[in-house]
Amino acid sequence: MFEIYRIETVASEEAGGGIIRRIMVRTDSLEKAKERALKVFSLARRPQSRDSEVEAVRVLNGAGHEVFSISTRD
Repeated sequence: MFEIYRIETVASEEAGGGIIRRIMVRTDSLEKAKERALKVFSLARRPQSRDSEVEAVRVLNGAGHEVFSISTRD
């Protein structure tokens, strides 16, 4: 069964905090949503990225509960 997950990129405290970008992903497993979140995180952390102030990426399920997160401190 498919579920919609939200992948959110979160700014660092120095950049003001808060959500920078939100992506909706429709997939049949949490693992696929995690893979997509890791890809988003690695692309956002590249030096040439326009979202260089990204500190964390998190995945929320359809009910809005955080089910996965990764941060620069991990």
